[in-house]
Amino acid sequence: MAFFYEPENVNVRFCADDRLQIAVDEWRRWLKTERRCSGHTVAAYSRDLAEFLKFVQEYVAETPSFKILAEFAVTDFRAYLSARTGEGISRTSLARELSTLRNFFRFLERNAVLSNPSVSVLHAPALPKALPKPVTREQAADMIKIAASLQKEEWLKRRDIAFLMLLYGCGLRISEALAFDVKDRPRSDMMTVFGKGRKERVVPVLPAVRSAIEAYLNIRPDGAEPNSPLFIGTRGERVNPGVMQRQIRRIRNELGLPSSVTPHALRHSFATHLLNGGGDLRTIQELLGHESLSTTQRYTGLNAERMMDVYVHAHPRAKK
Repeated sequence: MAFFYEPENVNVRFCADDRLQIAVDEWRRWLKTERRCSGHTVAAYSRDLAEFLKFVQEYVAETPSFKILAEFAVTDFRAYLSARTGEGISRTSLARELSTLRNFFRFLERNAVLSNPSVSVLHAPALPKALPKPVTREQAADMIKIAASLQKEEWLKRRDIAFLMLLYGCGLRISEALAFDVKDRPRSDMMTVFGKGRKERVVPVLPAVRSAIEAYLNIRPDGAEPNSPLFIGTRGERVNPGVMQRQIRRIRNELGLPSSVTPHALRHSFATHLLNGGGDLRTIQELLGHESLSTTQRYTGLNAERMMDVYVHAHPRAKK
């Protein structure tokens, strides 16, 4: 007879023997206190594990225990993944459930409870590659306009405007923009950026972007010393990416934009709008700092209709 219990504050029921029940409780406690996972994350992981233990009970016709989990073979884990696929679960959810299992089994191994290497050799299902979702020109302009209305202090309004214009106007990653010091700010039509792996690239800078940055620095309360961070918080420290991500969420909510509108969406928009304006992929690849052209080509999926129209009207073989 399986032993069922319901974890506190989580609407999930597990089936396990007494010792495994205690281990599950400790794992959930570890997720919350050590890993600092949110309540929603702990609940999601708990549901994933509950599905697996439910399968184990039906699969071996016994109450799940340490001994059973330690002896689970690769074929047994694959049987679970196959069963879940048969239930209609998406590949994304299946990949998450496999990640949960790996997490739980690693926890058991670290605590010298049991070791089962089989789970580590399983491969997650291939996930569909999502195309970038840029904002429109009008949405980008609206985001910059409304940024100022969400801050009380004038210098913070100017900071947020300058930050958004730098992302959209130069196609920077959020980490690249926040890594600048005051002395690194653009002073001409070109600017040097250090991207992933400290790879250097040069990008053009619109006068409006330079003006926005100078307007912010001119009223910054700390005097904007050359060696200080370009974008600072209210305590004078370099702004954490989470702060700007949270601010863009506020902007997004104010404008009723979808959740796909993130700091990185502005970088996608930079590339897409250049492509729509006639920019070639090789140039856009250099401006974005992509290692391979195939990465940049992902943006063209958003403009397939436009590119086909150009092909039909311009290619000498298209009309034959």
